[in-house]
Amino acid sequence: MANNLFTGKTAEEYDADIEAMYAPGVLDPTVDFLFDAARGGPALELAIGTGRVALPLSARGVAVHGIDISVDMVAQLRAKPGSDAIATTIGDFTSTIVGDGFSLVYLVFNTIGNVTTQDEQIECFHNAARHLAPGGRFVVELWIPDLRRFPPGAPALLFDVDPAHIGFDELDLATQTGVSRHFYLEDGHSATFETPFRYCWPSELDLMARLAGLQFRERWNDWNRSPFTSQSLTHVSVWEKPR
Repeated sequence: MANNLFTGKTAEEYDADIEAMYAPGVLDPTVDFLFDAARGGPALELAIGTGRVALPLSARGVAVHGIDISVDMVAQLRAKPGSDAIATTIGDFTSTIVGDGFSLVYLVFNTIGNVTTQDEQIECFHNAARHLAPGGRFVVELWIPDLRRFPPGAPALLFDVDPAHIGFDELDLATQTGVSRHFYLEDGHSATFETPFRYCWPSELDLMARLAGLQFRERWNDWNRSPFTSQSLTHVSVWEKPR
């Protein structure tokens, strides 16, 4: 897996930077969907981070275990009420094993894209399958790059401009890799943050699932279960381990 970027000040400010992801209209449907998918059994979150999803899911009565490569991100989780009910393991979620018999393994907020090679993404699916009980489900939330917005020959695609932040993506269409570059301006000071990623198409993920022995179950545009169409720029996909 790519070197961990979510350390130090990045971990300390992570929740503030993704404040919009905590909005009830975003978080509540996510937790509702995963609660249903767990069907009363234990859940494993790959890249648990600061616990945005794990904490409310645990509060709903789901036994949650989390894997994360960043000690600093998990420290932010541990500082929050309710975190004592959640078990965590520090490690690479493509290979770290914490047991088996989980009803649900999930990976949210585009995080599989932080795994920057196809081979490692395949290993992520294999690792999810190792942890699942028969009939258990693997759920992934991921974006779909809108290549129609990427002009031929353009070096990057701008995705955010405001007085405090400028963000753009650089894409290599030949390798399906890219870098998100962020420039922050605050109180006369500037800072940069870069995140390498590899994007995947839904059909590619389906093949990865098959290689790991998982069966496709369903795909939605979002956590609200709106239909997935050719115009969708995000998806929530579910695969199942055969009984």
